[in-house]
Amino acid sequence: MSLMLLDSASLWYRAYFGMPDTLTSPSGAPVNAIRGFLDMTSRLVLKYRPNRLVACLEGDWRPSWRVELFPDYKVDRLDDEGQEEEPDTLSPQIPVLLEVIDALGLPLLGVDDYEADDLIATLSVTQMGPIRIVTGDRDLFQLVDDQRDVKVVYLAKGFANHDLVDLNWISNKYDIPGDRYDLFAMIRGDSSDGLPGIKGIGEKGAADIAKHFASLPDVIAAAKKEDDRLSANHRKKLLDSIDYALIAPKLVKCATDVVIPNMDISIPTAPASMKRLSELKKEYGLGASIDRILNAFGWS
Repeated sequence: MSLMLLDSASLWYRAYFGMPDTLTSPSGAPVNAIRGFLDMTSRLVLKYRPNRLVACLEGDWRPSWRVELFPDYKVDRLDDEGQEEEPDTLSPQIPVLLEVIDALGLPLLGVDDYEADDLIATLSVTQMGPIRIVTGDRDLFQLVDDQRDVKVVYLAKGFANHDLVDLNWISNKYDIPGDRYDLFAMIRGDSSDGLPGIKGIGEKGAADIAKHFASLPDVIAAAKKEDDRLSANHRKKLLDSIDYALIAPKLVKCATDVVIPNMDISIPTAPASMKRLSELKKEYGLGASIDRILNAFGWS
């Protein structure tokens, strides 16, 4: 009863940048993100053989509650109109891709004021394992749980060279206890999301602290008590960044309490609309990619 959770935006961005822009529809419109997403999903399904699947979407890529906590959250990604910057030739492909997914009958999920990460996190703790989370985003390493068989299919190096991330992988990669990635990330920060972390403490220092403490409140309490497991330098920097440290757990951790609507997440036994798939296949020149995904699900 394996469940596959797709970080959809992560996948279509990787498809867009990984596939040539010479892939176009009969009308000349780019379809590289669409075809890359479908081809990647086909390969994932063939390899991991899930019988449940959810393509998770951004209800809001900058949730209001995170921005209230930290106004600079993802601010560097805003365009002049306050919207997320996105390649001009990617944006028109996304509605078409979502229409293809809908015609396939695959479960799609987005919830207002939550990121896809939050939906994935909630499903990862409420659904039965095994669970495979597909993403190119290391933020989701915090969800790995060997006991419940929750692993991350990490696509940073592409499908052919992807990693299946478990606690041991995290431990070997970052030299920390594998279940403390969230603490490590809170301290280290993440420039791509505009998160400063604890200023002056980099990845090495964050790893050293994560070896000795299980949570950021424990770290702050230790800094206040001049605990010798923290160097004097680290204690000072932690206390200098106390305001950020107090909000970091809620800001950085994925929400696991999103209200998910009742939905059937089983992979269907047939496409929702073969007629619509045929129309989209012809209109956008998606022939081989549609055929591959139909074959992956055993629908051809």
